[in-house]
Amino acid sequence: MLCTAGENYADINWDELGFSLVPTDYMYVMKCAKGDKFSQGSILPYGNLEINPSAGILNYGQGIFEGLKAHRTEDGCILLFRPDENAQRMKRSADRLCMPSPSNDQFVNAVKQIVLANKRWVPPSGKGSLYIRPLLMGTGALLGLAPAPDYTFLIYCSPIGSYHKVILSALNLKVEDKLYKAISGSGGTGGIKSVTNYAPVYTAITDAKANGFSDVLFLDSATGKYIEEASACNVFVVKGNASFTPAIDGTILPGIMGKSIIEIAIDLGYRVFNFPSIIGMYWNVLYQWRKCWVLMKCSAQELQWLSTLLHL
Repeated sequence: MLCTAGENYADINWDELGFSLVPTDYMYVMKCAKGDKFSQGSILPYGNLEINPSAGILNYGQGIFEGLKAHRTEDGCILLFRPDENAQRMKRSADRLCMPSPSNDQFVNAVKQIVLANKRWVPPSGKGSLYIRPLLMGTGALLGLAPAPDYTFLIYCSPIGSYHKVILSALNLKVEDKLYKAISGSGGTGGIKSVTNYAPVYTAITDAKANGFSDVLFLDSATGKYIEEASACNVFVVKGNASFTPAIDGTILPGIMGKSIIEIAIDLGYRVFNFPSIIGMYWNVLYQWRKCWVLMKCSAQELQWLSTLLHL
C-alpha cells in the first residue's frame, strides 16, 4: 500500500477513461549488458526511445512484457495487486528467451517508484486504475540470430477505465477454429509473456469485431475441440459448484488474476478442475478481461459450429 497526502490530480475527465494510452509524466529505465546483472534504474520524463535498427527486439522479437494495475482507495492510498507475481513471471519469460531480468525486489521497487512518480495520474477511487506496463527488451545491436548484447528494462503507465464498456452485459464471443494462438504442449512460447505472442491474434480478433463480436475464443491446435483462452485472457467454465479451466501446461499463459480466482473459488467451496472444456457445453462463464473478472450468468443460447458463432 502506498499512501500519499493532499493529492493533486491530473486535469483529465476521469469519467471518460477507456483502454487507450494517456501519456503520464515519467517512465522508469534500467539497463544491463549480456552476462551482467541489472543494478540501478532511473526515473526519466516519459518520451520516445532511441534504438539501433539492428536491435534484437526489432529484428528477432526478443522482448517480453507484463501488465498490472494500481488502484486508489477512498482514503487516498494506492494499492498494487500482487506485483511479486508479475516479477516471478517476467523472470520465467526472460529465462525462456535467454535474457537477464531484474530481481523480484528490483521489479517491485521499480513499480512502486514509477507509480509514486505518476501518482497524480492514478484515478480517484471508483473511476478507473493506473495501468502499469513493464517491458524487458533486447536493445543491443546484432545481425546474426543470437541473444542481444544489451538489455533495457522499462516501465510506463497510463490511466485506464474498463477494457469493455459493456463488461457487465453479456459478451458475444466468436469461436475461432482456423487460427490458433499457440501450439499445444510445452515446447512453444504460449506459457510466457513474449511480445511475439500477441500480434498473431490480430487477424482473428479484427475479423470477429468487424462482425459484431466482443472477443475470440481460441481452441487447442492439436484437436480443435477444447477451449484454451481468449485473445488476451484466461477463461473459466463454471457449472454448478464445479469450475473447469485448461491446465497450465506451457500452451496458456499462467494468469495472475486467474491464479487468484482459483484460490478464492476454492475458499468459496468450488471444485476447480484443470482439464479442457469441450466447446459445446452449456455453461456459466467466469471471464477475465485484462485482469478484470466478472461473473456473467449466461447460457449458450445458440451454437452454430459451421459458422463458429457462440452467443452468450
